[in-house]
Amino acid sequence: MNEVMKVIKSRRSIRSFSDEQIKQEELDLIVEAGMYAPSAAGKQAWHFTVVQNQRVLDEISLEAKRIYRSMDIEFLQNLGSNEQFHAFFHAPTVIIISGAVNSIAPNSDCAVAAQNIMLAAEALQIGSCWVSAVAVLSQTEQGKKIIESLGLPEGYAPFNSIVLGYKKAEGLTAPARREGVVTYIRKS
Repeated sequence: MNEVMKVIKSRRSIRSFSDEQIKQEELDLIVEAGMYAPSAAGKQAWHFTVVQNQRVLDEISLEAKRIYRSMDIEFLQNLGSNEQFHAFFHAPTVIIISGAVNSIAPNSDCAVAAQNIMLAAEALQIGSCWVSAVAVLSQTEQGKKIIESLGLPEGYAPFNSIVLGYKKAEGLTAPARREGVVTYIRKS
């Protein structure tokens, strides 16, 4: 099987990590993969904030949980009320991906950068999981203060984040893929 397809098929969302911090050379490769993602009109209108400070991650998690409790989505209300839940699963590293809000497609640009980051992490045997907790921070004054403390460039907002760390669990397999999700329209 093609190496890229192997990585794609083996990547699973990981939510349990060892305490060991990932190596800088691995982190540099992972961030570089994000920087090489496609972007609308080639603008590369993203910014990567690498957080390896648990106090900062705890602060974001607490505020995101507070916001979740007030949302109309029962699943998020339950997460927000769960004292054991940590939005970043206590991962040693989190990459917050922000986009220029006035760019063509910041949400899409940040999403493809996130996918590149997760695939690069998997290729290095590093666990990852997409977390959207940072995207809700702008809903409260406290959340806005947290965003400001992250030092994002002017005109940028956080769209998503990727948690990273060495996996505690191995051997997770992908569930079967749904059938009937592809339509081909060909020249007759």
